[in-house]
Amino acid sequence: MPRHDAPATVRHQIAARTPEPIYLIVGDDEAEMSRLTSDISNLVEDELRAFNLERLYANEKGVTPSTIVEAARTMPMLGDRRVVIVLRAERILKPKRKGKGSEDAAAAGDEEEPPGDLDVLEEYVKRPEPLTTLVLVAADVDRQRKVYKALQKHATIVEFWGLRASRDGRVDLREAAREAEQLVRKAVLDSGQQIDAPAAKLIAYRAGVDIARLRGDVERLLLYAAGKPKISLQDVEEVVSGETTQDDWAVTNAISRGDTAEALRQLGMALDAGGVSYQILGQLAWFVRERFPAGDPRRIRPAVEALFRTDLDLKSSGGDPRVLLERLVVELCG
Repeated sequence: MPRHDAPATVRHQIAARTPEPIYLIVGDDEAEMSRLTSDISNLVEDELRAFNLERLYANEKGVTPSTIVEAARTMPMLGDRRVVIVLRAERILKPKRKGKGSEDAAAAGDEEEPPGDLDVLEEYVKRPEPLTTLVLVAADVDRQRKVYKALQKHATIVEFWGLRASRDGRVDLREAAREAEQLVRKAVLDSGQQIDAPAAKLIAYRAGVDIARLRGDVERLLLYAAGKPKISLQDVEEVVSGETTQDDWAVTNAISRGDTAEALRQLGMALDAGGVSYQILGQLAWFVRERFPAGDPRRIRPAVEALFRTDLDLKSSGGDPRVLLERLVVELCG
């Protein structure tokens, strides 16, 4: 049966030195994934790491399912356990399929896996080496492939999806914003500082549900405000304004001026550049809550209602996200 374990369970196994033979660590929170991977590598004593700890990058030439299995089948030297960590494992667990775009992939050096090579890894998953702990670290997997079904049955799977409950689950924007704000406050507190509430909200809403962006923004903020006892809203604006003036906040700047045409143009540019609809909605929600003209309640109530309606429509697939956001922008422009 599938085994989806929490990080705490895996760390308990490591402390007791009773690890599973195979772990699949998957998700978009690279910081937490790296932390757990590092903890698993501690199964090998420092003085034996040259012999019994091997790191492979699946996106490097020459690293295939066969070479991974060969490394995992190698016996440990002097110690009682060998750890093999495969990073960027999405390269083999969710490879590009042949067909449209394959020429572009080949031109970029991103070749597809040799036919049948995954069968070797699948067989290993079913009958792993008991003295080896194999760790596959992937941003995503193809859940229709036989090798993933074998991992579901025989491996321990740990998922890290940052500010999302799961890879495919609906996103609760308000819950994601609260969790992001908590992460910001904790990071600032761990650095021995404090942060004003509006500042924490701004950096949280700016990230939307992108955990990597949130962690990057917080890291830059802490570097910028190093030595300051309390981080202000102005500090956050100084850190993020250089990146967002021409893209992220151009939409809200146009809305504040009532320039519908410019707001729609900037929204289109943001989406065409890969902007995430939930992230853009989060920024618009922050704008309405914190910066929307407070002197005219006739505008605030419809704006809040439009936000909630758009949030619900996005969650329930109630229309094309681009059209839904365009409608919201027009309404906010008044």
